[in-house]
Amino acid sequence: MTPRRLLLFDIDGTLVNTAGAGVQALKDILLDRFGIDDDLEGIEIAGRTDSGIVQQILQKQKIAPTEETIAAYLDDYVERLACDLPKRAGRVLRGITELLPRLKANPQNVLALLTGNIERGAKLKLEHYGLWDFFEFGAFADDHHDRNQLGPFAQRRAREKYATDFAAENIDVIGDTPHDIACGKAIGARTIAVATGNFSRKELAECEPDEVLDSFADVEGSIVRLGW
Repeated sequence: MTPRRLLLFDIDGTLVNTAGAGVQALKDILLDRFGIDDDLEGIEIAGRTDSGIVQQILQKQKIAPTEETIAAYLDDYVERLACDLPKRAGRVLRGITELLPRLKANPQNVLALLTGNIERGAKLKLEHYGLWDFFEFGAFADDHHDRNQLGPFAQRRAREKYATDFAAENIDVIGDTPHDIACGKAIGARTIAVATGNFSRKELAECEPDEVLDSFADVEGSIVRLGW
């Protein structure tokens, strides 16, 4: 019997492009809470966790990144994000609206999230674009601020739901940044990089993922190539 395959998807730059809704929310909170107008230059955002990003922002401004301060910042972030998403010309990335139903229809596939978003933010984004219900569970920034520590949370939730361990060779981590690739390698999973975010195919290939795709626009070709 063919074992189930656990497909762990990133969100931003992999499934959707929110047209900067999250980044603008982070800037607005910094201005409103602390009176600081900052373009967030020098803050690494792509592929990082929400909690880690907030920690970077606070440290840059010499504000103590306490658990309470980070939590309050993220609470404000969720509120801002909910208001800002409908105002932005964001979109689901090419091929995704066809790919996810195809993958979900295959009983051997388990679709889940492995993302730097906190769970509330992930749900807001994916519900807005009609994708949330494709995923059974996830690992989020709520679990750990270090993205490389998120894989085991996803593995544990898969084990709890299916009463079986998913071997590393039966796990795919899909994302658009070097951090997604590193996160997948941290648990020995197959890493699939897609050049639909801020990093080029060449930049992603330099991180030595198992597969690199330009996009999921060719849905059938992607499914065949990846054995999904």
